[in-house]
Amino acid sequence: MQSSVGNPAAGKRGMNLTLRIWRQKDPAVKGKMVTYKVTDISPDMSFLEMLDVLNEQLIMQGDDPVAFDHDCREGICGMCGVMINGEAHGPQQTTTCQLHMRSFKDGDTIDVEPWRASAFPVIKDLAVDRRAFDRIIQAGGYISVPTGTAPDAHATPVPKNDSDAAFDAATCIGCGACVAACPNASSMLFTAAKVTHLGLLPQGQPERDDRVVNMVAQQDREGFGGCTNIGECSAACPKGISMETISRLNHDLLGALRAGARPKS
Repeated sequence: MQSSVGNPAAGKRGMNLTLRIWRQKDPAVKGKMVTYKVTDISPDMSFLEMLDVLNEQLIMQGDDPVAFDHDCREGICGMCGVMINGEAHGPQQTTTCQLHMRSFKDGDTIDVEPWRASAFPVIKDLAVDRRAFDRIIQAGGYISVPTGTAPDAHATPVPKNDSDAAFDAATCIGCGACVAACPNASSMLFTAAKVTHLGLLPQGQPERDDRVVNMVAQQDREGFGGCTNIGECSAACPKGISMETISRLNHDLLGALRAGARPKS
């Protein structure tokens, strides 16, 4: 028998957890919380890997696996959004795929739910339809750039403060945690991040007024709530995007409306 002395892995016990997960077959069916048990979960697993273990268990039992959004599993794509114990992405300010099970304790009961917002209808279980974000981007989150030979990178000087702020805003991955965390289900932090990172750069100036007016109008059409500066959006954002971006959006919006810009119908 191999001794555990000098071998940290030996004798290391996994966690046993109770999961209460939202199950909903499709948008037309009423959902409910269903309880599952998982055992011997490594603290080094990500939260999504833990859900994979549960799904393997369900498949082996002939049950329907839990549907959830995921893609890169590297904290970049923004797909993996769920509410964990009432917090967007869970107890750490990170994406769900980068949340590790060492954030929980052996014997814990964990509630897992989808984003709750009328603009994010449930597709199945934990997967929601976030195409409303795509439509906000389509309303103005782009720039007009002539095709042809690209100019040198340093041809258009950008003040460092502006480039830093633009880069910070551009880190938004569109996960929707800001909407899920906001009591009003507002998408203002998302829209502000997209407006800000383009509006601070020279390339974004031609459409600046139309961009902010059309994107704000589109988010209203999508049914997101209004922003009341509660701050939960920034606190839950896995990229730590500041509420200063919302101030920049409001500044641009007011200026555009004064200049006569009106949203497209």
